Amino acid sequence: MAGALRGPGWTAIVYMKQSKILLTMKDHLYMRLPGIFRFTMLTIALCSFGIQWSFASDGLMSYRDTIPGDSGQPVNLIIPKAPVGLKQNDTLDILKNAMYPNLSVQQMLKGNLRGLFVQEPNGEPGTEQNMFVRGLAMPLFSKKDLSAVQPTVFLNGIPLLQDNVLVYDIQQYEFNRLGPATNFLNNLNLDNIESIEIIKDADGKLGPWAANGAINIITKQAKSGDKLISVNSYFGMNLYDPIYTTNAAYENNFRRPFYQKYAGSGDSLIYPAYLRDSSNMDYYGPANWTDKYFDNTFLYGINASISGGSERANFRFFANKETNNGVADNTKMDKYNANFLVNMSPIKWLMASAMVNATRIDRQRNTSMRDRFGEMNYIPDVSAPLPPSANGYQKYQDALDKSFDKNHLNLVQGSFSLSFDLKKFQFISRIGYDYNESSRDVFWPSILSDNSNYVSNYFGGNQRVMLENILRSAWKLSADSRVQIELGQSLQSDEWKYSYTRAYRGYSDRIKVNLVDGDKNSVNYLLPTNFGNQLVFRYIDKTKHRLVSLYANAVYSFRDIYQLSVTLRNDGSSYMNAANRWFFTPTISGSMDIKSKWFETNDAISDWRLSASWGRMGRLLNDDRFGAGPQYRVELGWEGNKTAYSYNAFAGLSRPYTSGYVADDFAWPYTDITNVSTDISLFENRLMLNLAVYNKNDKNMIIGMPAIAESGYTVNYANGLEVNNKGFEIGLAAAVIKKRKVSLTPFVNFSKNRNELKALPGGATEFVSGSRKLEVGKPIDAFWLYENKGIYNSDSEVPIDSKTGEPMNFIGAPFQAGDPIWNDTNGDFVVNDEDKVLKGHSLPTYSGNFGFDFVYGKFNLGATFYYAGGHSAINEKTAARYDFINRDGRTDMNSVKDITFWQKDLDMKSYPVYNPWSAVVPYRVDQDLFLENASFVKLRALTIGYDLTGWRLINKKGYFKKFYVYATGNNLLTFTNYTGGDPELVQYNGYDNFYALPIPKTYTIGIKMDL
Repeated sequence: MAGALRGPGWTAIVYMKQSKILLTMKDHLYMRLPGIFRFTMLTIALCSFGIQWSFASDGLMSYRDTIPGDSGQPVNLIIPKAPVGLKQNDTLDILKNAMYPNLSVQQMLKGNLRGLFVQEPNGEPGTEQNMFVRGLAMPLFSKKDLSAVQPTVFLNGIPLLQDNVLVYDIQQYEFNRLGPATNFLNNLNLDNIESIEIIKDADGKLGPWAANGAINIITKQAKSGDKLISVNSYFGMNLYDPIYTTNAAYENNFRRPFYQKYAGSGDSLIYPAYLRDSSNMDYYGPANWTDKYFDNTFLYGINASISGGSERANFRFFANKETNNGVADNTKMDKYNANFLVNMSPIKWLMASAMVNATRIDRQRNTSMRDRFGEMNYIPDVSAPLPPSANGYQKYQDALDKSFDKNHLNLVQGSFSLSFDLKKFQFISRIGYDYNESSRDVFWPSILSDNSNYVSNYFGGNQRVMLENILRSAWKLSADSRVQIELGQSLQSDEWKYSYTRAYRGYSDRIKVNLVDGDKNSVNYLLPTNFGNQLVFRYIDKTKHRLVSLYANAVYSFRDIYQLSVTLRNDGSSYMNAANRWFFTPTISGSMDIKSKWFETNDAISDWRLSASWGRMGRLLNDDRFGAGPQYRVELGWEGNKTAYSYNAFAGLSRPYTSGYVADDFAWPYTDITNVSTDISLFENRLMLNLAVYNKNDKNMIIGMPAIAESGYTVNYANGLEVNNKGFEIGLAAAVIKKRKVSLTPFVNFSKNRNELKALPGGATEFVSGSRKLEVGKPIDAFWLYENKGIYNSDSEVPIDSKTGEPMNFIGAPFQAGDPIWNDTNGDFVVNDEDKVLKGHSLPTYSGNFGFDFVYGKFNLGATFYYAGGHSAINEKTAARYDFINRDGRTDMNSVKDITFWQKDLDMKSYPVYNPWSAVVPYRVDQDLFLENASFVKLRALTIGYDLTGWRLINKKGYFKKFYVYATGNNLLTFTNYTGGDPELVQYNGYDNFYALPIPKTYTIGIKMDL
């Protein structure tokens, strides 16, 4: 039995054999190669790169972490595209979207590609965002689960790393990921991108990396020809919408009806102190805190590139600087990016290509108390909120000025490839890498937290190295048919690690680093023994993953009318146990040119192609525990610090009772996708239609099921979760006007998806975890809620159980006048979890965009509307406002009131006046009273531009090959029935927690020049 142990300060692998336990700090990951592959193509290809391998007598192969020192020249890894007609993947209109100041890949794609929904739950610059391709593959119980459903983003063939999920094991609150919590996909600029393609169907060449879909990004390539210099720049403003503020007088008026109707004498005696004194002008004066919190800010960016060379040697260099200031809480993000590509062909049959892409991101984060307390794991006295006056809020800002919060992110991607063109055969050998490091240094003075200062330091480093070899050949079988064969092999080595330290109650606010004993040889070197009141906690963790893949692909075509592709693939993952290390997957796809076959002489039909595919792809796990089997862990801590590795100064191990039991027989989860699509162009391509229908089944996935209580485990992980997503996608564009100087093209895209839970492990039909419930046959993103039917205006309205003579109760508390009427669905006169129902969806069931592009000569105008619907949101901020009795006077996260507490964004008349002192907690959030329709339509982008290249005043001496000016607007209008504000600012689970900063309206002007 082997197990992986993780905890603060160390990581170990435990091997148990014949009652002997061996702890080793080595982190070798072993794979058993299948059969002949052990000594054939795989070994020869890898050894050609200088990788050192060792083979044990039992056939185990271990990676020694040695990489050739100088072989890591920049590389240009480009995903080979399928032959025309086999796939109809959507691509982004780069020229159009490059005029918008999008910071991240997610913002670039939002609303622009069918089948992709982008979630932007926060308008703070640089924060993490989510993408979902063709629905939700698994239920989301925590933010850690989000990483398992995100599509893979490729940059020139390199699958980009995302930040580690290890830190969630040591977090009490998951508001933000520990560390800088910066979006790793902020590392690109559209002015440097040649194409962006979304891969939604089964793709045998990508295998597990396409199980959640894939985003294929190709940067602009080095090309031969005259030297070309391009300069692009923009400048703009971020504007915030008007905010309606409140003060203590408004809060008094809000609470008065509840006190007049339900309060007893004792309730009035404990009325909050900050509301009692009406002479306190910080609370009862002008609510002008917005003058210090919100601001209309600037954003700007400039980039330049130079390219040139001959057919035998060419290059391209790109550099970029962008700054985006948020409209709230002094947030800001600075981004610096450089990209270099070079191609060299010393001899005609050999081409060497290299690429390096480097990015630096600095982020100034928000100063909300909730995020600060979540980082600290400490909540001071929060009985009084921040005052709503500008002067009162300034005092908080003055205290924050004595602190610092530095967030940095460095990312580097690179590749080097050799391409051999040997007439009948083409051979490509590539090495690629992706490395990133993130850091956060924090200090908050004692004045902010009840005289307890705080300091923390986080450093995370992630790296990926991949080797790939591809051999291709094509044969003409006859005058009408040909076949192309491709063999591929790849090895991928990943590593995620972090080091995190936090400390409380420092000796002095002047000392903003961790205190240690000065003697390095002292056993207490890392312990602040000289300052006994300081509390220091240290955490460190690391995990590695190896993925070995082999595939063979054959494409047969007949007269360019019929095409058939078959791919056979075998993947081995170190995250899987030895018995199930390898997973075989087939993929088949085909297409038919209907135009050439049956309508070749029909002038009305310009093109008509039908495509179909089916494939199976393995799903990669995001946790090494499932490959280790039964294991011990370090869980000797307490609530908020469970991963302590000692108790009463004695180190120890325990079984993973809290994190769950892991067996040693897990099989690969996998995805089966069936897709049928057709593309039709009519009337000389004036009318274009794309229709796709798909059915996706994610099977054998792992989920933690309830364990037998006597075992001591909270959950028991098992295979057997199955989720189905089915839907269709439609794209339509029509050239209403298509003349030499004038064109008008309206367009519309629509995607529809519904998910359904098909099976649970062990044949179970339902599963409950916290506030979530799964039920076979129902959606996995449904809310589990009580149905609200109104209010009991008197005790006589409460139903009486004729059998017992007792009134209906809520888990033992009898309903009374002023309580809500919750539906007793099973009729047992007891309202409890059994009466909750599954309602709504947290993710949209349909989404898309529509708009138009208009061109008149050198003038162009375009607009894009973005929409999503069929989903709902829990208005948690309204529930919190009404549940003031249970949230006042407590020291927990639910009682924290940030400055945005003084923002009016609810309609009091739309909610019943319940008795907030009732034992049933009438304003609890898990009821459909706060469930709202979150559908919306947004005018996301508007642009106007003019090509001044031929204008003599600008280009009198012909210096410019292109001179284009434009103006754009983003996020200009929102149409929705949601009462909580912007329906986009909702968390992954569908809850609107009122802590998100607004997405601003953005207006920019820009210039694009080629010299």
